[in-house]
Amino acid sequence: MSKRTGYWHWFWLLCVLAIAIVIALFAGKYPLTWPELAAAIMAPFSADEAESTAYTVIWQLRFPRIAAAILVGAGLAAAGAAYQGMFRNPLVSPDILGVSAGAGLGAVVAIYLGLSLLWVQMLAFVGGLLAVLFVYVIARMVRRHDPVLVLVLAGVAVGSLLGAGISLVKVLADPYSQLSVITFWLLGGLNSINQAEMLWALPWMLAGLVPLLLLRWRINLLSLPDEEAQMLGVPVQRLRVVLIVAATLLTASAISFTGIIGWVGLVIPHVARLLVGPNFSRLLPTSLLLGGIFLLLTDTLARTAAPIELPLGVLTSLVGAPFFLFLLARNSAAEK
Repeated sequence: MSKRTGYWHWFWLLCVLAIAIVIALFAGKYPLTWPELAAAIMAPFSADEAESTAYTVIWQLRFPRIAAAILVGAGLAAAGAAYQGMFRNPLVSPDILGVSAGAGLGAVVAIYLGLSLLWVQMLAFVGGLLAVLFVYVIARMVRRHDPVLVLVLAGVAVGSLLGAGISLVKVLADPYSQLSVITFWLLGGLNSINQAEMLWALPWMLAGLVPLLLLRWRINLLSLPDEEAQMLGVPVQRLRVVLIVAATLLTASAISFTGIIGWVGLVIPHVARLLVGPNFSRLLPTSLLLGGIFLLLTDTLARTAAPIELPLGVLTSLVGAPFFLFLLARNSAAEK
């Protein structure tokens, strides 16, 4: 696929993203007209700013939520693309190293201890990072087997262990006050997002995204066997560590203030690969755009499809699980 074709895909994806933003601005329990929307958007830039109901709805509720959906979706999709390229396996996701389970355990422990929302987010972030660090230490201790396979197996084992820890905390939690909070956090959602939380998460997400952007050309070489990549001058082990840290930062910082939102990192890179091919230099920006669009549309559906707001993690699973089964069936048919 030519670069020009890839650029056209990005142009059309930006157009779709703009349309999704407009839909999200209008969607909600409080109806808006075009004049009200225009006046609310221009209010901060006018001399006589009037904080109307439309102004409050747009700037304090919908704009932060739209920005968070785009940011989180893009981050999870980019992390998924990096993991799939790094492990040379299109069926892995950011959860493969236990980052979601670690973040979940950190959050539910904070809720169980009665800590504030800021501490819930902090412990979720730290829990995700510590889980991946634990997995990496275990993989380094086992040297007689393929390092990638050991890393994946260690991630599965640690993720199961942390999942058992989450279940234990849920059993010990107060069913009248704590258990419902834990359950809703684990289901994921953007209903409590505000500007302060976004400003806290943004630097960490950028710290994870920048290395992926700078190393996008070298990541292509990880599709080769390690020996061939090293002969081409690529420090494979060091590059893999950098990618794990960067993708983990993206994932942990995203789910620390949204709860666990699954399947984005698995599904979106596949769709991007169908559009622009496996070249990571084009796959990464395409995954970023598609991830933002997907989660924004899903979040819009979550807050408008029913009288009550639906958990975002449930809706992403409803889309992701059938797509995963479709990929398995498609790969099996291709092998035959």
